Amino acid sequence: ALVRYIYPHAEIGKGIALNGVVVAMGVALGPTAAAAILTVASWPWLFWVNLPLGAAALFMAFRSLPATPRSTARPDITGSVLCMLAFGALVMGGDGLAHQSGIVLSCALIGVGLLSGLLLIRRESGLPQPILPVDMLAKPDFAIAFMTGFCGFVASNFYIISMPFTLHDVLGMSPAETGLLITPWPIGIMSAAPLVRRLADTVSAGVLSSIGLLMTATGFFLLWMMPAHPTAFDIVWRTWLAGCGFGLFQPPNNRAMMVSASHARAGGASGMVQVARQAGQTCGAMGVAAFFSLFVQGAALKCLFMAACVATFAALLSSSRLLAGKKA
Repeated sequence: ALVRYIYPHAEIGKGIALNGVVVAMGVALGPTAAAAILTVASWPWLFWVNLPLGAAALFMAFRSLPATPRSTARPDITGSVLCMLAFGALVMGGDGLAHQSGIVLSCALIGVGLLSGLLLIRRESGLPQPILPVDMLAKPDFAIAFMTGFCGFVASNFYIISMPFTLHDVLGMSPAETGLLITPWPIGIMSAAPLVRRLADTVSAGVLSSIGLLMTATGFFLLWMMPAHPTAFDIVWRTWLAGCGFGLFQPPNNRAMMVSASHARAGGASGMVQVARQAGQTCGAMGVAAFFSLFVQGAALKCLFMAACVATFAALLSSSRLLAGKKA
C-alpha cells in the first residue's frame, strides 16, 4: 500500500519492481550472511543480529515514509479472533494431515478453521473496512490476479523447500554447495527487475505474468529432467531461468491487484496480496511435507515436477486475462 502512496499512478509498476529487487537481494544475501555469522559466533546470534537491523529499519521508516490517511474504524476484536482461529486452525490441521499424525485432531482443527472462516466472512460482509476483504474477489481482474499469485507461490515453495533435498540427498552435494546452488533463484529475480521496471506500467499483467510463469515452469521442468550427474552449471542456469521468470511474474501481478482497488482500499488490497503470498507459501510447504510423507523414495524430484505443473497452471490462469480482452 505504501508503494501506491509514494509513486504516481503511472509508475506503480516500477515501484513494485524495485521493492521486489530489494526483497530478492535480502533473500540472496541471507544465506551468505548467516554462514559468515556462524563462522565467528554461535547460532543464537542469527536471531540477535536482527535487533539492530530491525531498529535501523524502524528509524529509517519513521524518517522517510510518508504519512498516510488514518483509519477511523475501531479495532475489530471479534473479527481478529475469528481470523486467527480460521488461519491458525487450518494451517495446524493441514500440517497434521500432511505428516499423517493425529488424523482425528487434524480433521477437527480443519473443521474449526472452516467454521471460523465462514463466520468471519459472514460477519465482515458489508463492513467498510473488513479484517479480511474477500469482497474484493468479486472483481474478476482482482480475483484472477489473486489466484495467480496464490498458485505462483505454491509452485515457488514446492521448489524452495524440496530443492535442498534434491541437491543434498539425491545429488550428494555438501551443505555449502547446496546453499550456493540455490542462490541463482534470487539472482534471477533481480536480473528480471530492469526489464520489469520498464514494462510493468505499459504492458498488461496478462502478458508479463504469463510469460514469467512459463519461464518459471520451464526452469522447474528442466531441473526435474536433469541428468543423473549434473554439473554445477547445469543446475545454475536452470535455477536462474526459473528465478528470472518469477521476477517477471510478481510485480505486474501485484500491480494488477493494487490498481484494481480504490485509494481508500489500498490497505485492503495490499493485505490480500500478502494473503495470496502467505497462503500459497503455506500450502506449498504442506504439499512438500505430504509428498515426503507419502513417498519413501524420489519425493524431492516429485516435488520439483509438482512445482512445474502448478507454475504451468498459474500461467494458464494468468493468460485468461488476455482471453477476456482486459488490460490490467
